Amino acid sequence: MDILIIGMGYVGTTTGLVFAQQGHHVTGLDIDQQKIASLQSGNLYFYEPGLQEMLSTHIKNHTITFTCDAEAAIKNHDVIFITVGTPSLNSGKADLTYIKQAAEMIGRYKNEEKIVVIKSTVPIGTTDELEEWIALSSKDTSPVHMTMNPEFLREGNALKDALYPSRIVIGSQSDTAIHKLKELYKDVSSPVLVTSTKAAEMIKYASNAFLATKISFINEMARLCDKAGVPIQDVAKGMGLDERIGSPFLNSGLGYGGSCFPKDVKELIASAEEIGSPLHILQRVEEVNQTQSTYFMSKVKSKFPRLKGKRVAIFGLSFKPNTDDTRESVAFRMLEQFVQEEAKIFVHDPAVNLSTDWVKKGVTQCWDPYITVKEADLLVICTEWPQYTQLDWKRVKGNMGNPYLFDGRNMLIGEEMKKLGFYYRGIGSDCIDH
Repeated sequence: MDILIIGMGYVGTTTGLVFAQQGHHVTGLDIDQQKIASLQSGNLYFYEPGLQEMLSTHIKNHTITFTCDAEAAIKNHDVIFITVGTPSLNSGKADLTYIKQAAEMIGRYKNEEKIVVIKSTVPIGTTDELEEWIALSSKDTSPVHMTMNPEFLREGNALKDALYPSRIVIGSQSDTAIHKLKELYKDVSSPVLVTSTKAAEMIKYASNAFLATKISFINEMARLCDKAGVPIQDVAKGMGLDERIGSPFLNSGLGYGGSCFPKDVKELIASAEEIGSPLHILQRVEEVNQTQSTYFMSKVKSKFPRLKGKRVAIFGLSFKPNTDDTRESVAFRMLEQFVQEEAKIFVHDPAVNLSTDWVKKGVTQCWDPYITVKEADLLVICTEWPQYTQLDWKRVKGNMGNPYLFDGRNMLIGEEMKKLGFYYRGIGSDCIDH
């Protein structure tokens, strides 16, 4: 098929490359000329394992192209995906500005029958609204077949998730659109669920909200384990062996971040309040997540009541490993607290470039983890990059001024760190001072 994707962000670029990999011809449309120029030249502007190589291949094979020419792109494609962002407003509701702009763009240039597929995460009822926005912007009266086809991509694992999805949800009242989407995904061996557009919209929000709930639940259990003298890892492993619960998302730590969970939880809470059906459990999920970094900071403060002038090393800035995405990253909540305490801060991350705003606040970025910890009074791990498990931790200790290690992701084995001479604290994983 010839497929147009509007919005060359993380989801749009990944989706487009996977469609090209599956044998379709893809055109990526975005109004951001710098973004389009980067992609057209074969340079992926964000970090995601495996995508750079795939981009280079399909640019070379001419199976994917990129453009800012909305009129030509929309007129020349019958199947149009929308993958623009839906960030949070201050109210918690999703900002549909970019969705509406995409709809009006389609309406303005529509010249014949189109199938429009929303992959962006949007509130319940948005797909129906989008159809109205297209109609109001269009002089062309040919039909538009609307479909909600949510994505379930995990940053850092997006390529595998897109190639081998856990399920394909097609939300539409149009037989034409349903048939076309089934044809598009015919070679993908995943369960296909056909629903209404509203059910498809809700499936995405409910899925992310449930996963966020698992994270906040295990983090609250970790706080209890800290008090009770119980290792949370044993608790999580025992829970995860129950097939009704499962082990994914039961790793205690600093909490969730990124471009999806925080905004989707807030939107679902806000929409539920608006409808008159408040989600009390989800409200607590967000509260636990917002306070988890403060809880961890209390562990640091118990050993360093005054941090002014202390040399603090931080490992990890991205919200999770294998991505350079720092949106809602808990690492920056920790960073802000150390800045306010007037500590001397040195940070390391394999993929993230620290912004000049943080540099102006006195934060120093190092590209060598061993230099990052030089003469440090304490080290805080904020992101569980696998590279950190491979470090020579004896050398790390030797470089530090004081061997205080605070593991915000429980990624290291506490007993091993203590044997090396570290004072080690995790979250719910270590209750005895050494």
